[in-house]
Amino acid sequence: MAEASGVNVGSGCEEKGPEGLSLEPVPPGTTISRVKLLDTMVDTFLQKLIAAGSYQRFTDCYKRFYQLQPEMTQRIYDKFITQLQTSIREEISEIKAEGNLEAVLNALDTIVEEGKDHKEPAWRPSGIPEKDLQRAMVPYFLQQRDALQRRVQKQEAENRQLADAVLAGRRQVEELQLQGQARQQAWQALHGEQKELVAVLREAE
Repeated sequence: MAEASGVNVGSGCEEKGPEGLSLEPVPPGTTISRVKLLDTMVDTFLQKLIAAGSYQRFTDCYKRFYQLQPEMTQRIYDKFITQLQTSIREEISEIKAEGNLEAVLNALDTIVEEGKDHKEPAWRPSGIPEKDLQRAMVPYFLQQRDALQRRVQKQEAENRQLADAVLAGRRQVEELQLQGQARQQAWQALHGEQKELVAVLREAE
């Protein structure tokens, strides 16, 4: 862990913006707050997630539907990506709020900054660092465990809804295919009847 109010940035490093573009270079020795680093990590995660779920891969998974309805496939994909980003950001905001992470990280930055010039050993309530750390961290971990359990339950419910939506979409695609086949067969039958009628009329002449 860097001994500063954030994380020291070495020479030549550049800060990445939300879209992965390089912003102005950060001067050597400059510190970045842990809150900002967390937000940057979230942005980077979303970039990689969207890159992994490209439109090409999406259409490969639903190739038949894409062939039948390419424009609707594009709209579904765009809406899915937008909702996915929004959902992830909302969930991360909930985690930050439940754990009061911004205040905790800012307090950690302050503590580290204030402790840079302290030469004497840090004060401990019991004098045993292991016990003091355990006493301070166990309630936090229990709180995080409860929060994660709630998130898992929520995600499982959303996954079930998504699975149902996918099944419904597949049924719609199958119905469209059956309708297309029925229309093709009807057209072929009509075309055959027309040929027969033309042949009969010619014979009658």
